[in-house]
Amino acid sequence: MATIWKPSLDDDARSWRDTARQLTDTHFAPAADAIDRDQRYPVEHLEPLRQSGVGGMFIPRQYGGGGAPLTALVAVVETIAEGCGSTAAIMAALSLGAFPVLLGGTETQKQALLGGLAREGTAVNFALSERGAGSDAAAIQTTAVREGKDWRIRGEKCWLGNGGHSKHFIVFARTGEPGTRNNITAFWVPRDTEGAAVDFYEDKMGIRGTTTTNFKVDVRVPDSSIVGQEGLGLKLALSTLNVGRVVVAAQALGIALCSYRAASAFAASRQTFGRTIIDHQGVGFMLANAATQLSAARMMLYEAARAYDKGQDISTLGAMAKLFTSEASHTVCDDAMQILGGRGYVKPNAVERCYRDQRITEIYEGTSEIQRVVIARAIKREAEAAGS
Repeated sequence: MATIWKPSLDDDARSWRDTARQLTDTHFAPAADAIDRDQRYPVEHLEPLRQSGVGGMFIPRQYGGGGAPLTALVAVVETIAEGCGSTAAIMAALSLGAFPVLLGGTETQKQALLGGLAREGTAVNFALSERGAGSDAAAIQTTAVREGKDWRIRGEKCWLGNGGHSKHFIVFARTGEPGTRNNITAFWVPRDTEGAAVDFYEDKMGIRGTTTTNFKVDVRVPDSSIVGQEGLGLKLALSTLNVGRVVVAAQALGIALCSYRAASAFAASRQTFGRTIIDHQGVGFMLANAATQLSAARMMLYEAARAYDKGQDISTLGAMAKLFTSEASHTVCDDAMQILGGRGYVKPNAVERCYRDQRITEIYEGTSEIQRVVIARAIKREAEAAGS
């Protein structure tokens, strides 16, 4: 029996995971250190992702994708993250950009955007965050005002994962007065629209193989560019993030598994005071805790994915999975660094890279504090319902 719990996957999900493992072993993991060192977007990884179908695996078959459920997607992202956190983040960004279209797009939008992603690898970006509106998404300042039959969108978005290599953006903008209900709308803005510009690339601590950018807009788009319903963009964004949180949890798990395997292999071979260091309780107990946390995180992650695939509301369970898995990953990566000591602190080293890559999983797609807010609100609703 494996020390860390393994999910029971159906044949299709296992096939997707096995394909991801082959791609990771062949392409992604061998390049991970160099990509991180040079902060270089791995364009050479896009073709294997496209040709294998993995890059568009979550797109419905009628649009050229693989029609894979969320359970298969998290298995793939976890597998890729174990070899290269940056490439896993690229996969996560591809799905995050696609889900607003999946959940709210018109048939024309789905054919154009999802079909392009599945067949050509043309990325769609989720453009919600702003410098003054990260956790408080309702506070966005980007505006969209009607001009005849069109909309004039003005504003600036930031921290766009994959932003430097996206050809389409789903931009969330205020279409009503601040403080009013239903005052945010999502719009499809192609990158080559006049007045749209990716103008800044972040220099990041981790996942340095992704391009995280600013996106400025002063554009005019037709009414047909609205994704979903006018005024209901925030609801669409939050529904997308419910899924994105589960995908980020898979990324966090894969990064932690990478650190855990490196640390356990080192601890089983490194000797001090006449025995391997895993036989010292100070080290052995850290690894025992890690295996337990990783098993629990995996159970919660796959339960959230299966619940989504069954059509269930995962707003609370997804928040729990993201919160627990990302924070467990933090602990596991930190302990792995301690176990390797000086060897783990210097580059190139997978544990050092994972230590930095992991940290963002506690921040994007909702910080740990936001996940606790979501969970606390669910607890309040449940308690009030029980007392009524």
